Amino acid sequence: MLTPPPFIRGLSEVFGRYEGFILDLWGVVHDGVAPFPDTIPALSSIKKSGRKIWLLSNAPRRASVIIEKLTEMGIPRGLYDGIVTSGEASWQALQESLLGEWGRRCIHIGSSVRDRSLYEGLDIKLVTDPLHADFVLNSGIEDFSDTLEKYIPLLEKCRAQNLPMLCANPDKTVHVKEQLVICAGALAAAYEAMGGQVVYYGKPYRSVYSRCLREMEHSQVLAVGDSMLTDIAGATGVGLDSVLVTLGIHREELVGEGPFESFLARYPYQPTYIMRSFTW
Repeated sequence: MLTPPPFIRGLSEVFGRYEGFILDLWGVVHDGVAPFPDTIPALSSIKKSGRKIWLLSNAPRRASVIIEKLTEMGIPRGLYDGIVTSGEASWQALQESLLGEWGRRCIHIGSSVRDRSLYEGLDIKLVTDPLHADFVLNSGIEDFSDTLEKYIPLLEKCRAQNLPMLCANPDKTVHVKEQLVICAGALAAAYEAMGGQVVYYGKPYRSVYSRCLREMEHSQVLAVGDSMLTDIAGATGVGLDSVLVTLGIHREELVGEGPFESFLARYPYQPTYIMRSFTW
C-alpha cells in the first residue's frame, strides 16, 4: 500500500531546508476573490526568514494585471519577489514566434474584459468567424456559470478549419469561492479529443518553472500548490520538492476518513508533504 507523504501543520516545520518557495495563487494564496486568512501572515513570515517567494499562476493574464489584482485583494507587492503567469508566457510566445508561424487573425475564446491583456500590444486581428481565422487563443470561459457544452459548436467549427489553438491556462477547473468553474484546459482537452492541435503554456510545463528558478538563483526550492495535475506534476518534472494543499481543488475528493492512499494511487508521482492550507 502506498504510504502517504508526511503531514505538516505549516511551512515553519520545513522552511529551514529550503532557500525559496514557489507558490500557486488560486487555491493556495487566494480563493479568486480574497486572500485566505493565513496568507498574509504566512507570506510575511517567509519574507522575514530571508527566503525568496515567487508566485507561479496559470492565470491567463499578464503578470502586471495579476499584480494589480493581488494589490486590490490586499496582498502587497513587497510580500513576494516576483510572479510568472501562463498568460505572460503565452503573450511572449505569440510575440516571439507563434504569430509568425500561424498568422495574426485570431479567434479569442474567453473573456474580453478579464483576459484582454493576452493580446494587447500585439499585432493581432480579432475575428469571430473560424473561416477568417488563423488560430484560436483560448483563455477559458466568458462567464463563470458557462458549461463546456456552450463552446462545443465553436470548437467544432474551428476544428473543421484545422486551426491551431494556444491554451493560455492548462487548468481544467478552479474554485471561485465554493463554485467549481471550468477553465481553458477543459476546452483544450475537448478540442484535442476532436483531433485539434493545442499548444499549452503554464504549469505543469517546464518553461514557466525555469523562469522562476533562474530568477531565484537557488537550488533548494519548495513548490506549494493545490493541484496534482499541474502544481505537483510540474514540480516533480523539474525536480522540486512540493506541498499539496488539501483544501484546494481536490477538497471534495479528500472528504472522509483515510481517502489519501487511494487518491494518490491515481498518479505516478506524489507530493513531498501534505498541508491542509497555506500556513506558516
